[in-house]
Amino acid sequence: MNNCTLRLVKGDITKERVDAIVNAANRQLLPGGGVCGAIHRAAGEGLAKECREIGFCDTGEAVITNGYNLPTNYVIHTVGPVYSGREEDAKYLSNCYKNSLKLAVKNNLKSIAFPSISTGIFGYPVREASNVALKTIIDFLKENGKPELVEMVLFSNNDFNVYKESLENLISK
Repeated sequence: MNNCTLRLVKGDITKERVDAIVNAANRQLLPGGGVCGAIHRAAGEGLAKECREIGFCDTGEAVITNGYNLPTNYVIHTVGPVYSGREEDAKYLSNCYKNSLKLAVKNNLKSIAFPSISTGIFGYPVREASNVALKTIIDFLKENGKPELVEMVLFSNNDFNVYKESLENLISK
């Protein structure tokens, strides 16, 4: 993919040593549950303060902040769709990945790590979300040739296995 690497990782995104990690945020950019809460806890109060200053992010859009106490320089916050089963869910989810990658490229970042966006409390089925996420990332890397490294960091064994199977299916096409 244009000398780019897409890697699946089983682990904790707050421990990743990449240029930016992506936060599956809520529209108000407030500390929440799941990956969002974990990122805010690990980053410390500075992240919450910067997010309050930004104030808001629309579904499918992305904003960038400093990484504070995380082992990464930046956090890219994107707001995934609450799953409804409608066609626009996939469009919004794809935009989360695309707009996060665009921000990474705009800021000259060489590596970025994503969680599985919208598959927690937003209810997006993991298999459907993995297909949207991986296709969007692969298409972006083919088109843009950067960032050099994109990781999908998956917390559970189930999510990791679903993403692995989806990636194998996409590559074999």
